[in-house]
Amino acid sequence: MKQLRSFLSLGLFGRKPPEGWGAGKRLLFWLWNGGMLLLGALGIGCLSLLFAAVIDRGNMFLSYFQNPWIAFLNLAPVVLLTALLYFLTGRAALAYGISAVIVMGFTMGSWFKLQFRNDPLYFEELLYLREAGNMTGQYHLFFTVSMAAALALLLAGLAALLLLVRGRPGKWVRLGGAAAVLLLCIPMGRLLLSEDLYSSATANNALINRWSETQVYVSKGFVYPFLHSISDAIDTPPAGYSQEEAAALLARYEDADIPEDKKVSVITVMLEAFNDFSRFGVPNLDPAVYEGYHALEAESYTGDLIANIFAGGTINSERCYLTGFSDLGTFRAATNAYPWYFQSQGYYTTGAHPCYAWFYNRENINRNLGFQDYWFVENYFSPLTDGGVGLDDVFFPELEKLWEEAKERGQPVFAYNLSYQGHGPYNDDVTWWGDWYVDEPDLTQEQQNILNNYFGSVYDTIGHMNDLVDYFRQESEPVVLVFYGDHNPWLGDGNAVYDALGMNLDVSTEEGFYNYYSTRYLIWANDAAKEALGSDFVGEGPAISPNYLMTLLFDLCGWEGPAYLQATREVMAQVPVINTPTGLYVENGVLTDTLSREGQTLVDQYRKLQYYYRRTFLYGS
Repeated sequence: MKQLRSFLSLGLFGRKPPEGWGAGKRLLFWLWNGGMLLLGALGIGCLSLLFAAVIDRGNMFLSYFQNPWIAFLNLAPVVLLTALLYFLTGRAALAYGISAVIVMGFTMGSWFKLQFRNDPLYFEELLYLREAGNMTGQYHLFFTVSMAAALALLLAGLAALLLLVRGRPGKWVRLGGAAAVLLLCIPMGRLLLSEDLYSSATANNALINRWSETQVYVSKGFVYPFLHSISDAIDTPPAGYSQEEAAALLARYEDADIPEDKKVSVITVMLEAFNDFSRFGVPNLDPAVYEGYHALEAESYTGDLIANIFAGGTINSERCYLTGFSDLGTFRAATNAYPWYFQSQGYYTTGAHPCYAWFYNRENINRNLGFQDYWFVENYFSPLTDGGVGLDDVFFPELEKLWEEAKERGQPVFAYNLSYQGHGPYNDDVTWWGDWYVDEPDLTQEQQNILNNYFGSVYDTIGHMNDLVDYFRQESEPVVLVFYGDHNPWLGDGNAVYDALGMNLDVSTEEGFYNYYSTRYLIWANDAAKEALGSDFVGEGPAISPNYLMTLLFDLCGWEGPAYLQATREVMAQVPVINTPTGLYVENGVLTDTLSREGQTLVDQYRKLQYYYRRTFLYGS
């Protein structure tokens, strides 16, 4: 202790080690400065983690340290930032203060955003400062006791560093130190951006629902998931992209108004995991399962939808339809999409999903896509479902009620709705629907249970579809209904039931490709809509990708549509299927991985155009 007091009196708190100090004392001097600054940086990181833990705060905060990767990837970037600032400024307190402002500023920005919108802060949002400012103006910020305590701790740390950590390394040490920190940022960046690390090694799902993008983010702290989101913000343009060229391509067209006498309402229902398996020759399948669906097809315009997904990834088919994009962005800011166009035409844009608003972050992203209202469990279905998700016996009748409320506005309606009932997996122990829809002795009991649970759900859904159609059959207002399946269902781990049925799912073969990716779309119009639009809405349509389904609808309605949709018509006519996971196309009816020169030119232009349109919002704020 006496020796320590001697060290302190001799200048441990000075800017330089006193002249005459030996190597040991000099080392102690710099260890004191470095160690205290390290503790300060770790303190900032821990405070950030404390405010990141907005779910079950105490347990979530502890969980960050129970996973070494999460703790390291949240704290190490703060340490590196503080060290870099120290070497750049030569002042520990200044480096600490700037780090605290940056780290805690962003942390609190994310905290407030979670309070107001159940949505954390993503790196991409820094590119949209105007939108962020608009959002801030809509809410009243507040100051809590926890914030006051955190501020007091930060100020105490700053005061301690001002008084007790004053060492300033020389010019060359600072340059070398800054260079070393920057070199360390390279492997750190690779760790932060690693998708494998983010999805597996840092999984922290005990306190969250892993299907919630927001909750997954929270489960990993703040600094780490925020920096990891840089990878999502990097929207690489297609080869040969020129903003001027893409803008000129779009400028060839102008948004065309929908004529007043042709403004019919459009109500879309995307059906979870729905497909017509009677097409696949399922042995001993009761024909009654799809009888009602085939009756609807006979009075509708129908065709194959070639999705980009299988047994999951619903939002791909959803957002391809709503945007006309084959390559989707993150939609962290207002993005051109068809609901915006409908809104510009005087439509009321709305929809419903009897699941939670946080699922796929729809409560925020749907707003960015142009929906004025959207109804979820939290703000609509909860009293009908005891707070749980709603099945079709709740969902479809409520669509009728929501329509009745919407039409009271005196506006045409564009409604995009999606069901939940068909969501897998399907129980392999017992059957849920009370009937036996397929009896195939070559299957195991578990496999038959899976199939009967799936087909029982489908049979029930088809009944509700027919009820909805019958309801609108009597509606005097002109209405067009669009039904489509988002993807094929899960049927056993490793597609075991598909294999047992002998279904070819080998996407390297033409049969397997279509079996794997194709579902069905069905477009039906009531008599009032047929009369207004001069179309019978009957027939077999082309096989198309989800990004063209809205284009097909506009063609059937006789609407010219927004400029972007007009620009994609020629592409759809020649290349109606762009399958992103396989790189396969359908050109002039042929499945191929190599387009003709003309087809390739059209697709290249389309990709450049959609990149431009995705990043240049044209419908105002």
